[in-house]
Amino acid sequence: MLMWSSGFFNQLFLKFPLCRMLAALVFILLCIQSGHGQTCTNGFAYDRGLRQCSDVNECIILQYPCQGEMECVNRVGGYSCIPTGLYDRSYRPSGPIQQEPSYPDTSDGGPDTFLPAAQRPVEPSYPRVRPPVLCTLGYAPAADGTCNDIDECETNSHHCNPTQLCINTAGGYTCSCTEGYWLLGGQCQDIDECRYGYCQQLCANVPGSYSCSCNSGFLLNPDGRTCQDVDECEEEPCSHGCFNTYGSFMCNCNEGFELASDGTTCIDLDECSFSEFLCQYRCINTPGSFSCICPPGYYVYEDGRSCEDINECDTGNNTCTTEQVCFNFQGGYTCLDPLLCQPPYIAVSDNQCMCSAENPTCRDRPFTILYRHMDLSSGHSVPADIFQMQATTRYPGAFYIFQIKSGNEGREFYMRQTSNVSATLVLSRPIKGPKEVVLDLEMVTVNNVINFRGSSIIRLTIFVSEHPF
Repeated sequence: MLMWSSGFFNQLFLKFPLCRMLAALVFILLCIQSGHGQTCTNGFAYDRGLRQCSDVNECIILQYPCQGEMECVNRVGGYSCIPTGLYDRSYRPSGPIQQEPSYPDTSDGGPDTFLPAAQRPVEPSYPRVRPPVLCTLGYAPAADGTCNDIDECETNSHHCNPTQLCINTAGGYTCSCTEGYWLLGGQCQDIDECRYGYCQQLCANVPGSYSCSCNSGFLLNPDGRTCQDVDECEEEPCSHGCFNTYGSFMCNCNEGFELASDGTTCIDLDECSFSEFLCQYRCINTPGSFSCICPPGYYVYEDGRSCEDINECDTGNNTCTTEQVCFNFQGGYTCLDPLLCQPPYIAVSDNQCMCSAENPTCRDRPFTILYRHMDLSSGHSVPADIFQMQATTRYPGAFYIFQIKSGNEGREFYMRQTSNVSATLVLSRPIKGPKEVVLDLEMVTVNNVINFRGSSIIRLTIFVSEHPF
């Protein structure tokens, strides 16, 4: 076994500082290895015999860790530096030693007299210096001879970083960080709480803290972290209907309105602008709806859009006299005067005039003139069959010719013969009303057997309405 004397060991460390460092390193490695992986806090080393962490004497291991005239004193878990020779001073009382007073022995029956005590020593005239009270590191002597803790934080004798917070402890102090900071590399750095999802929606990190906020449509709860939906509909932001949604709301409008660009107000829809065929005659826009109107002589039908003719002749809402005949047509009426036949014609009925064959003046004239009336809507689609003629009397060997004798100057009509005894009046061009058209439709009877040629006229009056309905 290799033995080392303590004197030699100390001299070697003094002469060779590198040896001191290597010895301390070896000692630390031995302490770590000896514990089979057992680690201890600073100032302790694992003792295999005791199977526990024991205090390390830094004053021996580190070899003069104190500087100047300071002496190293080991303590549990650390060491202290005190003035050299402070523990070598002897204790001396601060005042003179008082002697106990003596009393006579009265047990032998002697006189019961009080003997004065011995003369007290005279105090010196010079001041006597009391030895200082010795206190451990972190304490200071008090006037009553005790040791009081030194508040290094209050006296500003601590060595905490400016970013740290000094906390006084018994015999020392600790350096910590305020709430919202953590210690990194000896510096207190702000904790970004927003990275840890403390807020439900929006988070703003501030030095040492954080603040939560909510998106539009939400309200921060009293816990300062979660958000609750705001029912915006309670404030009635919509002009018509409101529907609350999560974090927002939606406005809806009544029928006949549409939502404006601001998303809250409702504006009227002009239904009349959608189509010109919405109403048969004219569309009137109303707030939220529309209505159809008809021209005079018509009323709005059950569908609310079509126009139906008012028959003034049936309702009695006309100005015809008792002698006149009321004739209704689309959108109006007319009063027909009693039939007056022009000579040489004579009236044979209320709508027919006849020229007798015995009258020489009737030889080149139509035998009969029949008066008929009809109505026609303006712009009626073409071609259209609008009137039919037919021979009422038939003669053997005779044939019939149908033609428009007068009134067709605009070529709006033509006759189409449908059989030997009948023909149809055809509208070939649309007519714009209001207009009154009088056509003489002639039926010529030809009988070559008896060498006969004669004709009859239907004087057809057509009342074309102002509107196409």
